[in-house]
Amino acid sequence: MGSRLENYVLFVTTLTTFFIIFLSTAVMIAIPTISNEFGMSNIVQNWINTIYLLAIVVFTIPAGQISAKYGLKKTMVIGLIVFTITSAIIMFSSSQDMFLILRIFQAIGASFLTVASTALLVSAFKAENRGKALGINVIGIFLAACLSPIIGGFLNNSYGWRSIFLVTLPFLVVCLILLITKINKEWKTLEDVSIDIKGIILCSVGILLFVFGFTTLNLPFGFILVILGILVLVLFYFVERNMEHPVFNVNLFKNPKFLTSNIATLCAFFALSAILTIVNYHLQYIRGFNSQEAGFIILIAPVVQVVLSPIAGRMSDKINPQKLAAVGATIGGVGIAIIATVSNGTPIEVLMLAFFLLGLGFGLFSSPNTNAIMGSVPKKETSMASASYSTVRVVGQTMSMGTFTFIFSIIMGNVAIVPSNFHLLVLSSQITATICAIVCFVSAIVSVIGFKSKGYYNA
Repeated sequence: MGSRLENYVLFVTTLTTFFIIFLSTAVMIAIPTISNEFGMSNIVQNWINTIYLLAIVVFTIPAGQISAKYGLKKTMVIGLIVFTITSAIIMFSSSQDMFLILRIFQAIGASFLTVASTALLVSAFKAENRGKALGINVIGIFLAACLSPIIGGFLNNSYGWRSIFLVTLPFLVVCLILLITKINKEWKTLEDVSIDIKGIILCSVGILLFVFGFTTLNLPFGFILVILGILVLVLFYFVERNMEHPVFNVNLFKNPKFLTSNIATLCAFFALSAILTIVNYHLQYIRGFNSQEAGFIILIAPVVQVVLSPIAGRMSDKINPQKLAAVGATIGGVGIAIIATVSNGTPIEVLMLAFFLLGLGFGLFSSPNTNAIMGSVPKKETSMASASYSTVRVVGQTMSMGTFTFIFSIIMGNVAIVPSNFHLLVLSSQITATICAIVCFVSAIVSVIGFKSKGYYNA
């Protein structure tokens, strides 16, 4: 595709991304097993994913400025070390509290890795090859999503959930060695800039209050925290917009292309996140599948995404990427709408069709939408654009899981998922999926608004 350095950057960032997503998805498949071992209720077991996403969203924006100041490669090295060590220690968890705390530290490493890897990829490649490189990189995401349900399900079913972490450790070490030895260049775009401590505090506190409040809407103080979070984020905006070197350049949102692509990301990942959990619960609890069997059904969507992503990435170098994203979000919304109708007696073929459409839609959406975000900012802002994309994506995922938890708590209460409660599980899933379908169609509408706007893309 390009120079030797570019190829190493592409390989290392894709490999790293693969294992971050692999662990995240494989752990989701193993939630019923982990929950059973630690005696978690249906509300607490939802926090296995939620607390991970919450920590990522708090640390991602600071990771953008820190990586730009101290170097993208160096940030990736530190993030990978933290992620690897935590993934090793978590296998020795003896209680739900220990497990959840370690998930927080694992997420901190993942947040720095995710921001630095995307920015590194964009910085290393020329504009005419950026979409193609991002398309290949997205394969790492979807290939992990393909393999993790099967491999994770097999490992969990045969050897227990700890084996999922054990198997990934050698590969994480290989990623670290390649990163240190094969990429001999550093990228610093804000080397002489002071870290914006005030901005970091305001941003982190605002996001934490908002997202944590959203995940606790089932409790009286949840709405209060959401409002407080919004107020702090508004204050953050007014403080940062006139700063010379803010932790995040909020003025980037003045470009309609950047703004609408980020909103589309938020909506798309809101729509997708809870759906994967809903289908996993449906297959394992309602249908009685084991984790490996459930993994094969969930496999359908990421397989389609793997095939389509590089094609969509190349297309986005020639066609307005937001046009492609709009079409993708529409198709994905249709797939989610079908899932919203699934009940005990729904033929499994209907669920498989829905997952095919989901994969088709998000395969067409993801790399073009990423290209639209990263291509609408100057080169020096790539770290911030990457941080914005990662933050918005995870905020969407966390809001999705918060909505999921809220609806489940209202309909089911804080109880174990047992056969006598399965009818409530189905109802909760249908309501949540309906909301996700609506939000996915909103993502398509916003993408249409974006490509019709007078914003701009940078070469």
